[in-house]
Amino acid sequence: MAEAEKKKVNVQRHRGKKADLTLCPLGGMGEIGKNLTVFGYGDDFIIVDCGLKFPEEDMLGIDFVIPDIEYLMENKAKIRGIFITHGHEDHIGALPFVLPRLDVPVYCTRLAGGLIDNKMADAKTGYVPDYHYVSPGERVSAGCFEVEFIPVCHSIPDANALAIRTPSGVVVHSGDFKFDPTPIDGNRTDYSTLARLGDEGVLLLMSDSTNIEKQGSTPSEKTIGQTFERLFRLYKDRRIVIATFASNLNRTRMIIATAVRFNRKVVLVGRSMIANVELAEKLGLIDVPEGVIISPQEAEHLPDNRVVVLTTGSQGEPFSGLVLMSRGTHRQVHLGPKDLVIISATPIPGNEKLVSQTVNRLFGCGAEVIYERDEKIHVSGHASRDELMLMLSLTRPKFFVPCHGEYRHLVRHAQLAKEMGVAAKNIFILQNGDILKFSGSSKAEIAGRVQAGPILIDGVVLGEFEGSILRERREMAENGLVVVSVTLDDNMRLAAPIQIQTRGSVYSADDGSTFRELENAVKSALAQFVRMPGAKRETLPTEIRKRIRDVFGRSSRNYPTIIPLITYI
Repeated sequence: MAEAEKKKVNVQRHRGKKADLTLCPLGGMGEIGKNLTVFGYGDDFIIVDCGLKFPEEDMLGIDFVIPDIEYLMENKAKIRGIFITHGHEDHIGALPFVLPRLDVPVYCTRLAGGLIDNKMADAKTGYVPDYHYVSPGERVSAGCFEVEFIPVCHSIPDANALAIRTPSGVVVHSGDFKFDPTPIDGNRTDYSTLARLGDEGVLLLMSDSTNIEKQGSTPSEKTIGQTFERLFRLYKDRRIVIATFASNLNRTRMIIATAVRFNRKVVLVGRSMIANVELAEKLGLIDVPEGVIISPQEAEHLPDNRVVVLTTGSQGEPFSGLVLMSRGTHRQVHLGPKDLVIISATPIPGNEKLVSQTVNRLFGCGAEVIYERDEKIHVSGHASRDELMLMLSLTRPKFFVPCHGEYRHLVRHAQLAKEMGVAAKNIFILQNGDILKFSGSSKAEIAGRVQAGPILIDGVVLGEFEGSILRERREMAENGLVVVSVTLDDNMRLAAPIQIQTRGSVYSADDGSTFRELENAVKSALAQFVRMPGAKRETLPTEIRKRIRDVFGRSSRNYPTIIPLITYI
């Protein structure tokens, strides 16, 4: 039987079974990042995207945040695959932590697959994904679902929207998109397929809400090329350092092409930048003439006006190339008055302070700095209001769910859908964990919730958001730490002097009176413990904590984290 016939029979077989189509976002609702949506019908589940988001300011020491997949683990046997719209971290970044636990096929383009491999290598999971590479326009069968990849413009090549054919109707998931009339790679958003789907009838549209508050249309990426041309010409006597997202390969392609035209060599800084450019070259997405990319050591032997440094760090990430340069701690690139630094990105919500601090340090190095407020050196990869209207006009959905945005973005996008003719009762603003159930093609309702809190990643360690690690870090950050070491003999008498170490809780190490008070509090706790009939040794740390808390309560009302260490000899 031909492959196309197999798919047709597979979908038709499920249409005879009575079940409800369900949709459950585990991330990406009311937030930028952490995108993950689960579609279910009977015994078949598919997942769209599996991303991360950057930590909030009070998440001390946390590297990033991923979705809670408890709901997926409970339905692991039903999952037919993960479908990736594109290779940005907010859509693939959680895979190294999620995929080994689910062990299901991944359907993606070759570029997205290569970027996932890079993430897997960084995480050192040892897991080898089961890739099923898909070309734009191709259809894939997964259980009762048939998924069509629809090419769209974004800030990374090979981005796709998805048309998910289900027994209840067609669901269109826009992914991240914009309608760029002059894309750098020449691949435009597929208007005709979106319009054809609208003619066939779209049950549900899920659409990117990021730029709903921006009027008009998002400028074309080509406008940035004109800005680079002008800056390269204006600063022809300086070394040029450009920071951008390592995954913004269209921007990278443009920068390298501009450097070639101005007879400059390119130095890549940052592991992800180097890996992504190598991958894009291998796949033919970036054409780099031989000898254009050089090492930092080779650049030292060239005049400043012959070099462009392309680096990570546009979001102020603490250990990225640009931030290390701004601190003067980068081993190979040292900034000064002869440098022009261009930050070709907009701060992700929550990163504004980090970016501002980086810009201030760059000026402190003596460099000239150009960032968003000065020049048109960045355009968004997301559709603005007029383009979102066009997406609604092309697909003409019966139901609408805004996604990929903070809560106000979702509300405003829902309002736009209503203005465009979608019935108010058919528009749903979901929260992570909500289950939206479709009864056939005529009715939908929120039919419960599942666990969907964020999971914090510290290095390669997973921890729950409500767990003790973050709470302990906050307490230590706010009130400091006291460690008490007590050595006792068999009769519960001191066998050595009491040792007390403090961090961030006593204003000065020379504050002898406070240390004497703390020592006396420990001795008082020991004396009280000895007098208690039937006291058990394991209760002594609690008694010591209580007495030390009393000391701090009298002087400051700030209670540090207290760790008693008791040794018996």
